[in-house]
Amino acid sequence: MAEPRGRFPAAQRVRKRPEFQQIQGTGRRVSTPHFVLLLKARSPEDTRGARLGITVSRKVGNAVVRNRAKRLIREAFRATRSLWPRDADLVVIVKRPTADAKLADVIAEWMARDKAIDRAIRESRKDWQRDR
Repeated sequence: MAEPRGRFPAAQRVRKRPEFQQIQGTGRRVSTPHFVLLLKARSPEDTRGARLGITVSRKVGNAVVRNRAKRLIREAFRATRSLWPRDADLVVIVKRPTADAKLADVIAEWMARDKAIDRAIRESRKDWQRDR
């Protein structure tokens, strides 16, 4: 398992509401037991690298629980950089509380779905080509 490296700069984050809405509206969906991963391809010439957005509703828990889930997702994203192509945007929606989950659990959950993630990215690239 890879250890998380580096910071999480603004260029690697999905920050604006219209970007979240576009990814959630047209992105490809991969479900895991605790998360829904929405993937959307960007232009291959875009050199920012993979970007991450996180959505955690109040249904998941109070502020402490939600913030812990976000920290865990950011660390897992950093630890699994090889899983995310440079031209991808990812929005993670937390489905249920991750109270007992450790970093290794989240990484294992995502790595178990690596084939589905690859397929979703390939389909999203086809969508991007068609929409151009």
